[in-house]
Amino acid sequence: MLIEPEQLKQTSVVETDREQVIRAVIEEIRPNLQRDGGDCQLVGIDGSKITVKLTGACVFCKFSSATVEGIQARLVQRLGEFVRLAPVAGAANPRH
Repeated sequence: MLIEPEQLKQTSVVETDREQVIRAVIEEIRPNLQRDGGDCQLVGIDGSKITVKLTGACVFCKFSSATVEGIQARLVQRLGEFVRLAPVAGAANPRH
């Protein structure tokens, strides 16, 4: 299947808008986490899988899974599609 340049341009604009929504949702959540000594950073986006790194107090918090579920629910609501939020260990190194 041959993709026309205009189709490719439209696809990249959609991806850019999608990434902006994802970043905006995470930025909305961060102040609440930071107040409790934690944080959340976007690590990567791979289709419907969004990887984040929880830091600070969030790392050992017994409610971190609820935090991840809440962020995922907000992403699903804002994007209008199912996405899976996956926390990862190690240094956050955004690819975007």
